[in-house]
Amino acid sequence: MTSFPTAAKLTVIAVAIVGATGVTARHAAAAASVAVVPQSAGDPVAGRTLYQACTGCHSLDENDVGPRHRGVVGRKAGTVPGYAYSAALRTSGMVWTPANLDRWLTNPQKVVPGAKMYFSVANPKQRADIIAYLAQQR
Repeated sequence: MTSFPTAAKLTVIAVAIVGATGVTARHAAAAASVAVVPQSAGDPVAGRTLYQACTGCHSLDENDVGPRHRGVVGRKAGTVPGYAYSAALRTSGMVWTPANLDRWLTNPQKVVPGAKMYFSVANPKQRADIIAYLAQQR
């Protein structure tokens, strides 16, 4: 079987739907474009190693320069007891979903201007790995 990127698979599915159901090509293409939200699966083992770069400011269980990370995935931003968050992050209303963590690690100041964090991770695979590791730390 030939392997195609996700977008190509969705295009093939959209064409099949158009042919079989009479749905217009425009509607099928719109559905396919909405469905393509690539989120690479991270490797938590690699993420554990990469997380060491975060430990200059963070740990899993202790507040430090940054707040503790255990349980971060799914937690509302700015809510770890005993940590002095910036007003910007405390009032952001953001929840640390994998998608929000990915955006945050890409450019925290763009996501929440005025936050204390400036460190970023440019590589998408490394971000996914770190997020996968953090997701296991409940």
